[in-house]
Amino acid sequence: MFELPVNEVRFYTPDIFELSLEKGGYSFRPGQCAVLFNDVADSRPYSLASGAGEPLLRFLIRRISDGAVSRWLGERKPGDMVQVSAPFGDFCPDSGRSTTVFVATGVGIAPFLSVLRSSPNDPLHEKLLCLYGVRYRRDAVELALLSRLADLKLAVSREMVLSHFQGHVTALLRTPDLPLNADFFLCGYDAMIDEAFGCLNARGVALNQIHSEVFFTSARSRLT
Repeated sequence: MFELPVNEVRFYTPDIFELSLEKGGYSFRPGQCAVLFNDVADSRPYSLASGAGEPLLRFLIRRISDGAVSRWLGERKPGDMVQVSAPFGDFCPDSGRSTTVFVATGVGIAPFLSVLRSSPNDPLHEKLLCLYGVRYRRDAVELALLSRLADLKLAVSREMVLSHFQGHVTALLRTPDLPLNADFFLCGYDAMIDEAFGCLNARGVALNQIHSEVFFTSARSRLT
């Protein structure tokens, strides 16, 4: 267990924020998760969003109205201490693969931000497609970074935005130009992941090409 000081809490929207902690001697691999604790030992796993070589640990968090951990984390001030577990998981593309597709909903974009920030000059990013689904345009974070380091396609499901796809991100998995020989990394709501698995399987994508991380439970509702 690590106890790390808060550097900053930065809100993108009233409900989505980035918690950054002073890294100290903490080390991790891009795509890994850690468990964060509040002051009464409630806990919640979150994917790291920072690059492995950065001096800060970044977590992208959606504040839930009845979420004891997310609400507490969103109220932290610089210098406050947060308990963090050792990192775990293995959700990182194999650098030997030629083509990779990231599929994310909401704050499920976090592990993909970690991958991109960890190796911003990797030539393999030229063959990286990022399909990112949000409800509203304002919910999309770090679009400049994603657009610079990947081929970004943003899907906005609950409003019309002329410059972006209108609909669920899984609809982008049905387009004829999707590289079916790629490795697919899925992170977000369980409903999206279930639908994405079904869509890719129907198109002949092998199960060993599909990797998933359920970031949180959607209570079986369509949320993107």
